[in-house]
Amino acid sequence: MDIMEMVERLKDAATVKRVFGEPIQHGDVIVIPVARVTQGGGGGQGQGTDEKGEESNGSGVGFGLAATPAGMFVLKDGDAQWRPAVDVNRIVLGGQVVAVVLLLTLRAIFKKRRRGR
Repeated sequence: MDIMEMVERLKDAATVKRVFGEPIQHGDVIVIPVARVTQGGGGGQGQGTDEKGEESNGSGVGFGLAATPAGMFVLKDGDAQWRPAVDVNRIVLGGQVVAVVLLLTLRAIFKKRRRGR
């Protein structure tokens, strides 16, 4: 497969359906899930001589796609509301970082006070 063919195929992977999921209807409420989708790719081609002194060439392509929930649109009675997704792991990690910084700061303060006596 040619590199340009691969790039064209991968470009088709970034569609609106990857960001907005299929609507879910329950009674008179419609929920449309939304995700943050990031993608990246790269490729290269080169030629040179190998250890035996023979000419050789090569090429390669890499691609990455990541999706995380962003929230959902809730449609009810002609009104649309945005409901963000809450990443509990991120909140817990942030709290742990703040706690560690606080403890290290308190430790430094108490060490200084002990030396001052």
